[in-house]
Amino acid sequence: MQTIKNKPPPAGADLLPVVAGAAFAVSGVGVALTLVDVQSPLRAPFVLFFLFAGPACGLFAALSGFDPAVRAAVAAAGAVGIGLLAALPASSLHILDVGGGVVAVAVITALLFLWAPARRMRNPGSSTPSDQFLKAIKKIRSGSTAFSIRFGAKK
Repeated sequence: MQTIKNKPPPAGADLLPVVAGAAFAVSGVGVALTLVDVQSPLRAPFVLFFLFAGPACGLFAALSGFDPAVRAAVAAAGAVGIGLLAALPASSLHILDVGGGVVAVAVITALLFLWAPARRMRNPGSSTPSDQFLKAIKKIRSGSTAFSIRFGAKK
């Protein structure tokens, strides 16, 4: 006789999509409040969240194929850099405007998000950098490299 177990999923199994949706909603509300110029106590924290989380998620998506910890660290540092690079021209020209900075960061974030699928469509058979590295090591160990042919090494 076959037993059917109806186990509920673990508590945090479906948490990532919920957190991503909440982050998107918070960012969207912050951008909307800024562009409409509504004075709200939530405007500043939501916009700051967008200015950091938007580029960080875009960079995380664009750096597919790397270790997740490395992707997270590079994405966090890159998000700060994108925010600073978006604010630099506006502050140097003395035309610092929150709406302009938010639009600039939104455009950069959109380009980062669009870059990842465009790269996958352009190179559908490409492998990740770690796969390419392992293939190169196997090729070197097998002795079928240009080095062994050029210098007469025995296989």
